[in-house]
This record gives sequence, C-alpha cells and structure tokens, in this order.
Amino acid sequence: MGRTRVILLPGAILPAQPAYGALIEALGPDVQAVAKDLELYADNEPPVGWSLDTEIDGVLREADALGWQTFHLVGYSGGGAVALALAAKHPDRLLSLALLEPAWAGSWDWSPAHAELWKEYGRLEVLPPEQLLPAFTSLGVKPGVVLPPPPPGPPPSWMATRPEGIKAFLRNFRNYDLDRARLAAFRPPVFFALGGLSNPDGYGEIGSRLARVFFPDFHLEVFPKRHHFDPPHRIEPQRLAELLRRHWERAEASQAAGLAEAPK
Repeated sequence: MGRTRVILLPGAILPAQPAYGALIEALGPDVQAVAKDLELYADNEPPVGWSLDTEIDGVLREADALGWQTFHLVGYSGGGAVALALAAKHPDRLLSLALLEPAWAGSWDWSPAHAELWKEYGRLEVLPPEQLLPAFTSLGVKPGVVLPPPPPGPPPSWMATRPEGIKAFLRNFRNYDLDRARLAAFRPPVFFALGGLSNPDGYGEIGSRLARVFFPDFHLEVFPKRHHFDPPHRIEPQRLAELLRRHWERAEASQAAGLAEAPK
C-alpha cells in the first residue's frame, strides 16, 4: 500500500500551511497531505468571476500535477464548502470527504433560525474591513463565547485580502447551485467535525442536514471544547488525526472490496 493521498483546504482567513501544519505533523509520514491555498488569494484581489468552481478547478489541477487520479479531501469552513461542491461535481475523484464545519452547505431545507443567521451574514457585506472581521467571527460561535483579541503587533500582510475574500464567499453562496441530489448520490464515506461551542444554528444545523443527505455513510464527531475559530485541526490535531486515519482506512478498504467484487 502506498501513502494515503490527501488534499487539505483552509477557510477564508488563515493560509493553508499555518492552518494545517499541526495536523500534518500529527498525521505522520504515512500520509501525503498537501495543504492547498485557496485560488481566491492568488492575487491581491479575488479573481474576476471567482466562484466555488474556480476552487474546484484549482484542486483538480493540484491533484493532476501530483499524478493523483483519486484522493481524500478535507475542507474547513470556506474550504469545506468547496469540498462539498467538488463532491457533487466530481465524485469519481474522491476516495472520501472530511468536512470541518463547512461554512455553507446549499440553500435547501433551512430552518427559520438558519435563515435568520444568513440574514446576519448578508449584513456583513456592507461593513468596512475593521468591523467586518469581528462581526464575522462573532456569528460563528455560541452566544456567550468570548473570542480572544487579535495578537499584538501589526497583522500579517495577507490579512489585508481577507475582508474581500469573505465577501466573495458570501456573494457566491447566495447563487451557487449545490445540487442536493448529486450530493446524495455520493458513495464514499463522509466525516464531519463539529465544535461544541460553535453556533448551533450555523454549523450544527449544517451537520444535521448533511447527515440526512449522506445517510447512511456519515459520521459526525463532536469536539466539546472547540469552536469555529479554535478548530480541532489546530488545537486537537492528534485526536483529529486519529479519527481521519480511521476514516481513510475504512474508505480505502471499502473501495478495495468494491473493486474485488466488480465483474472481470
């Protein structure tokens, strides 16, 4: 057996390497994990016509350059939305799907509370950058959860691109067609990590909806002390790495069994 092939997609704020460095170390040498930055941030402004499909194309280019016909895909937040879109459009390329609180999961079956939350997200688009990020992060956690202040000193240079990047995601979510039926036809196993302190009307509801879409091969794992902005891939990488390795082993065993049973 060769090394496990994995592409890791970050969210709309941290670049891929600082987001996933601890997890990659915890996964160890048997996993060839590639932390891929978003196409959204290839330049100082979002690409003209950017959408989740732009990110899908970027992931497939990365996989093709590595010589990977199939691979496991992990996506956090905005990267989780990309991962869902790729699973719907190119299921044949994925051995499994792992979702770390995807930022969005289609426009169907929303509860009233989820719809109200997205009205709040819509209001972010008119805010100046210095107000947008605090408002954005406050919507991701349960009421009463206190978020730490930004670290002292000047922000990293890449932070200047993040407000427009967040707005690009929000705009695209309004009109992107994530096909529920195509997701329901996705056969590889799906893993979902949920923080116990994350906003239940956001990420908790997304987990519940996707459990119905991907049933029966869906596993939701709760990290009780985590929330969207101290996620398990950064704060509990060893536990998440163990869960992901099991998820990938099961996916590859299932694929091998299917190939063995296929007509010759």
